[in-house]
Amino acid sequence: MGLASSGSRRRGRGRGRSRRGVMAEINVTPFVDVMLVLLIIFMVTAPLLVAGVAVDLPESRAETLDQTAEPVQLSIDRDGVISIDDLVIEEGSLSTRLAEIAAEPAPPEGRRVYLRADRSLDYGRVMRVMGELNAAGLNRVALVSVGEGAE
Repeated sequence: MGLASSGSRRRGRGRGRSRRGVMAEINVTPFVDVMLVLLIIFMVTAPLLVAGVAVDLPESRAETLDQTAEPVQLSIDRDGVISIDDLVIEEGSLSTRLAEIAAEPAPPEGRRVYLRADRSLDYGRVMRVMGELNAAGLNRVALVSVGEGAE
């Protein structure tokens, strides 16, 4: 009887210690849940970061430009529709809108304009838009293209 009572005491103490002891296992389930939610958010938002006007750009061997200030995106699609930063602009009001952009405060290195024109457009059409840019005082124009074989 003495042995049984001391054994039951030990078991009682042992159970008490295991309840109060430090848990040595790491629960990774919340971490995995958060990572999966972030992955889904990035997968949904990544396509939205690309310019919204569909333009078939020509190929070029030129290097990409390094720039810190946000450029003005001027796009001309296959049908000749002109867009400035995803906002469709009538051709008659293009010079007015470009003058407004030129009047805005510019970064120290000057305001940069990215001109994205569809490869099927007439050369004269693109040159008319570049002439409007020049007349508005926006002389830092970069023609956007895709790299060779990047289609």
